[in-house]
Amino acid sequence: MSETAARFMPYVQALGRGPGRSRPLTRAEAADAMGLLLTPGAVDPHQAGAFLMLLRYRGENGEELAGLVDAARAAIGAAPGTVDLDWPSYGAGRTREAPWFLLSALALAGAGLRIAMHGSNEFSTGFTVAEGLAALGRPVAGDRATALAHLDQGGFAYLPLASLSAELDRLLGLRRLFGLRSPINTLVRLMDPFDAAAGIDGVFHPPYIDSHIAAARTLDRPQLLVLKGGGGEAERNPAKPLAARLHRRGAEPVEILLPALIERPDGEVKPIGLDGFVGVWRGDLGPLGATQTIVGTMALALVASGRAQPAEADAEARKIWQTRSI
Repeated sequence: MSETAARFMPYVQALGRGPGRSRPLTRAEAADAMGLLLTPGAVDPHQAGAFLMLLRYRGENGEELAGLVDAARAAIGAAPGTVDLDWPSYGAGRTREAPWFLLSALALAGAGLRIAMHGSNEFSTGFTVAEGLAALGRPVAGDRATALAHLDQGGFAYLPLASLSAELDRLLGLRRLFGLRSPINTLVRLMDPFDAAAGIDGVFHPPYIDSHIAAARTLDRPQLLVLKGGGGEAERNPAKPLAARLHRRGAEPVEILLPALIERPDGEVKPIGLDGFVGVWRGDLGPLGATQTIVGTMALALVASGRAQPAEADAEARKIWQTRSI
């Protein structure tokens, strides 16, 4: 057994001992374990798989998630970048529609909000954020410096996970072997690579909201809004009322309630192809459901960033969308 494999083994043991004997990891232990996982060749693949699935089975707590994020941020060199809103995009739903949330982010960026989006859409259906940007004639950043330049040029940057960290991208890709999400899906959503002033975070299952908020509090994030979104994206379903959770540094989390924007699904929020996606951005007559998804998601981002109160966010978002620069 290698020295690093021996060093990693106690973390698997701590998580995997039987009832009454297993225990969660401390923040420092989780950080050390994740640091080893992110070191190429340091951990035996069997150990890595066991560790990730044991964490998933037990359910990560805020301390463990904070430790995982600590290690990931150290590995990618997370640093301040004068960003107003961190927007992770790692949805993996089988019914994923077009990335309407991307148009929300671009419209808000045009209104002065500096938004850094990072992610991987490899396990989603439909087309990806990168494909949507290409169709709109917008660039994808290949590294942190380029992302910062894009922010300065247009208030928006998209940096794929593979460009942030090849090792994190590899670990996220283990879903192909597990057939399940792993804690890496949560970690990448929470790593906030530019130390943004606020964040908006979509999760796939409502129980994950609590763990994301607990991690945000442990990490002392300034502000984070967490919601259950379609396919795990930070995107609002306009046909349903929404309950999201807002963390602010130094305060107890609060629930944010927003109403439905349309009475019922009208059957129109469906993949319409890249040409249709671009057409909606340019103001062509588009599906009502798509437009309401975009505006509703913008409202969430305004609340997340502190630019609007919940009661006024929908109206403010609609105004920004109607007056956007194309």
